[in-house]
This record gives sequence, C-alpha cells and structure tokens, in this order.
Amino acid sequence: MLKRARRILFFLVLVWLAASISFGQEKGKSLPLSLEDCILRAMKNNLTVSIEVLNPELADISVSQAQEKFMPSFSFGFDKRSNNEASYSWIDAAERVSSRRNDYSAQINQLIPTGGSFNVSLSSYRTDSNRNFQTINPRFGSTLTLNFNQPFLKNFGFAINRREIIVARNNLDISENQFKKVLLETIYTVEEAYWNLVSSIENLKVKKQSLELARDLLAKNQRAVEVGTLAPIEILSAQTEVATREADILQAEALVKNNEDRLRTIINLQAEEEKKYEEIIPLDQPKFEKKELSLEQALAIALENRPDLQAARISLKNEEINLSYSRNQLLPSLNLTASYWSPGVSGDRILYLDGDPLTRTVVGTIPGGGSQAIKDAFNFKYKNWSVGLTLDIPLNSFLSRAAYAQAKLNLEQAVLTVKNQEQQIFLEIKNATRAVQTNYQRVQAYRVARELAEKKLEAEEEKFKVGLSTPYFVLTYQRDLANARTSELVAIIDYSLSLANLDRALGTTLSTRNIKISEFFGSK
Repeated sequence: MLKRARRILFFLVLVWLAASISFGQEKGKSLPLSLEDCILRAMKNNLTVSIEVLNPELADISVSQAQEKFMPSFSFGFDKRSNNEASYSWIDAAERVSSRRNDYSAQINQLIPTGGSFNVSLSSYRTDSNRNFQTINPRFGSTLTLNFNQPFLKNFGFAINRREIIVARNNLDISENQFKKVLLETIYTVEEAYWNLVSSIENLKVKKQSLELARDLLAKNQRAVEVGTLAPIEILSAQTEVATREADILQAEALVKNNEDRLRTIINLQAEEEKKYEEIIPLDQPKFEKKELSLEQALAIALENRPDLQAARISLKNEEINLSYSRNQLLPSLNLTASYWSPGVSGDRILYLDGDPLTRTVVGTIPGGGSQAIKDAFNFKYKNWSVGLTLDIPLNSFLSRAAYAQAKLNLEQAVLTVKNQEQQIFLEIKNATRAVQTNYQRVQAYRVARELAEKKLEAEEEKFKVGLSTPYFVLTYQRDLANARTSELVAIIDYSLSLANLDRALGTTLSTRNIKISEFFGSK
C-alpha cells in the first residue's frame, strides 16, 4: 500500500514538472521573423500605411464624381390644377366657370465636352372647361423641343470643360505617388529597426563572449594565486573587469529589448501575438556585397522613379491647367443658341347645330385622344426653329483678373517647387552613394582591425602562459578585440542600411522587392 502511494506521488510530481516545463516554454516562446516577413507584416498591419491607403481610394471617388458632370440627366414633372370662379356673363357660362388642367413634362439634359449643352424635352397638357362656344373640349397638347447651346469664347474647349476630371485624375496620381512615398519610408523604417535589432543581438553575443574570456582569465588568476605564481592583486583587476563586462551585458540586453519593441510597433503585432511571443528572433544576417552604381546613373534613376518628384510634376500640370482656365475666364461670352420644336394638338371635337357655336346647341362629338397630339409632335407636323447669338462683354472683370494673377503665381511656385525637389534629390543621391562607398570601406578596414586584434590577443595569451605578460595586458587586448568585433558589426549593419537608404533615395524599393500598388487597393 505504501509503495502504491509512493508511485502515485512520484507520478504526480512528474506531471507537475512536465506542466511547469511546458508552461515555461510556452511563456518564453519566440517568434522567428525574416526581414521579408517584417516588411510584409508592416505593409499589412502598419497604422500609417492603413491610414495612407485610404487617400488614393478617396481620390478615385473624386474622379468618379467629376465624371458625373457629363452624365445625362433626366427630369420629369407633373402638375394638376382645378380653377373655379364666378361667371360674369351668361355667354361665358351659366353660373360658374370651371376648368381643370394637367401638365406633364419630361426632359433629358446632356453637357458636351466642348462646353455646350443639349436637351430634349416633351411637354404635354390636358384642359377641360365648361365654357361655352368651345370647339375642342377636352383639349390635348404636346410639344417636342430640341435646344442646343454652345459657347465660342468663354468656357469653350475640351480642356476647359474637362478641367475638373483632368485635375481629379492628376490628384489620384499624386495620391498614389504620395502613398508610394509612405511605403518607401515604411520599408526603410522596418529595415532600420530590423538591422538595429540584429546589431544589438550580435553586440550582446560579443559582450557575452568578452565576459566569458574575462571569467576564464579570473579563474586562471585564482589558480595561479593559489599555487603562488601570481600576486593576489592581479585577482582584483580581473574581478573588476568581470563586473564591468557584466554591466555592459545589462546595457546590451536593454538595447535588445528597446530595438525589439520598436520593431514590434512598426510591424504592429496583434495583441494575441504580443502575449504569445516574448521575443523576436531575426532570421536574416546582413550581407556584405559590393554594389557598383555611378552618381550619374543613380541620379537618372531617381529622377525617373522618385514618387515625391512625380507628385510635384503632376501638381505642376494642375497649375498649368488652372492658369489656362483662368485665362479663358477673362474672355467675353459668345453663345450660339438653336431651338427646334414641334407642337401637336388634339381632343374631343364638339359639333354644333348648323356648325355654328353661337347656337350653343351641341349635336354630337368626335372623340380624339391625347395620343394624336403626341404623334403630331414626334412626326414634326408643325416645324418651328430659331437660331441666335448672344455676346456678353463684362464691364468689370476685377475678380477674374485677380484669379488669373493668382493662377500665374501658383504656377511659378510649382515650377520652383519642382526645381527645388530636383536639387534635394541630387543632394540625397550624392550623400547616399557616398555613404555606400564609405561604409563598404569601413567594413573592410574594421575587418582587418578585428583580425589583427584576434592575433594580438592570441599572442598576448601565449606570452601570459610563459610568464612574459600580465593579466592587465590580456584584459586590455580582450577589450580591444570586443570593441573591434563590435565596430565591424556596426559597419556591416551601416552598410546594409546605406544600401536600403540608397534604394529609398532612388525610389526603387518597391520594384526591388516586387511590391505592387494594386496589392493595396484595386486597379484604378
């Protein structure tokens, strides 16, 4: 019985230990991410990108709204009226004059790109009255009318009348280029945070290696003091160096956490992932590959691909369109108007005795519906037309001239903006290409320095083994090697970031990483 209880207790202990280990592993679970993974997450979850992606969609809606200007419009009207008034003459009516009237109208309006307008309308009515001496009652009437209006000076031309659509489309292109700019900046921010995290992790590894070397030396010194081959004072210097390097590790660990938190924020990890993963493990290491690109080539690529420069150039086109429109508004108005209309009348024909309405003796009626009036209108039975020209010369054009002067200044400002943008791009390209070349040379120099530091430390350790050196010089060379490794690592990271910055300055980051704008919103 006692053995059975012990077995049960032993089994419960094992289960508790397994659960504890499993819980500890789950709590400390890490999230391995490549640079590509981080960029994709940022493109999907980054709040700045999510906000900016709405602007092209809004601009696309503005294009649709501007295009509605040339969509035909249809209108329909109906009016019903009943009038009753006293009769002032027995000839007109017996006691009261009553009349009823129904009016119907339908019209289609269409603006045309030259600035003119065209409309087709059909108006019909039906009247019924108790007045005497009428020959048609009820009476139906219909009129088909064609109207055309075309300006020849002010508001004339395709460009003038399609200005809102052209500007809206240009604004859509500007919005898309601004969105590309945000993507470029976001991707570079991700790369910067990712490589800084890699740098801080590798720096922590270097610090730990340096600490292990200091601890090994401290252990050797302690053994040497015990056997009497080394003065006890040497232990203090080794202990001091161990404590210093432990402090360096604490600082390096804090830097790792800071860079990790920054990367988490940029890629916007979801709350569930924040709780699930305690650390991010970068999978990629910086590559040291030389990139050859002349300043002239880089400048030509940037002038063609930079989204901010493209946006500035499109804004310049908008200002040119606005100036052309303002110049047109200074002209007098000369409008051609043309109308063509066809009326039709029908109704119930009233027959009087001897054909004389004055007898007021109705002997019969000949029915006639309203459809005949409509047929006469559409068959152009009664043709009517008119043509006219109207010239309107304003006596005061102060506001139009002020708008024209403002448009000229806006155009000049846009031209200067493009030139200034080109100068800034030239400066950025020069700095970016110089940084790539400089950081490449720095990596080579620090690599040589690190190799020499390793050889110096090896030589000093050999001298220490035979008693020709002291722990002080060994610790000094260890510190020099750690600094050399850190400097080489920083140089490699700086080189990788300088390449990323060069891609951003060239405006080629999206094409390099095969990222398409259509992946974020539908094709416009």
